[in-house]
Amino acid sequence: MLIAEDLLLLAYDDESGTETGALGLDYRLAGALLVELAMDGRVDVAGDAAQGMPQDPARATVVVRDPSPTGHPALDAALAVVGERPRRAKDLVEPLSHGVRERLLQALADRGVLRREERKVVAIFPVTRWPAEERAHEEVLRTRLVAVLVDGLTPDPRTAALAALLKGSGLVARLVDKPDRKRAEERVEELAASAWVADGVAAALAAQAAMSAALTAVFMATTILPATS
Repeated sequence: MLIAEDLLLLAYDDESGTETGALGLDYRLAGALLVELAMDGRVDVAGDAAQGMPQDPARATVVVRDPSPTGHPALDAALAVVGERPRRAKDLVEPLSHGVRERLLQALADRGVLRREERKVVAIFPVTRWPAEERAHEEVLRTRLVAVLVDGLTPDPRTAALAALLKGSGLVARLVDKPDRKRAEERVEELAASAWVADGVAAALAAQAAMSAALTAVFMATTILPATS
């Protein structure tokens, strides 16, 4: 399961199949795909950023290192966008967000995790809903995230990346009980600010810079640009 797919499952209601109002979801999904590509060694940062963490990671220039197909339509589409020309991570979030949600939702439906339902509102306007078809993975995911955000469990790098992408999304309040929300939000802030990729995920500092750049870029996008739904 991709980090972006996990984020999408958290953002959609299992019963209604509709989005729950996550702030800037499409930009977060775009950032999650860029993080995934970096963690898989498909993209890297070029130039001086590869020699050390740039002062502003979002300005790191991202380039493709391995253009071979990943086998996932959303990742392949993202890899193609990055491969168009070298761009700063902060400039990649917008183009990466185009069509990202539909590709990820359809991929989850193709694997039987979600169910695509076509309906019409007032018998005229078509509406697509994505209720849960198989919930086991999401239940395990939610349990793991609560353990990290509330109980202090040390996360694996992928869980840490997902938790960091929850910063400012509004999803933490739907993930944990009310008495635990302040603690959970503080933990998300901590993970978003920390060099969580250093622990065995990316020995190359360049890959670490690429991942940090993706997170910084998505936070900037959701702050500056209006949320999409």
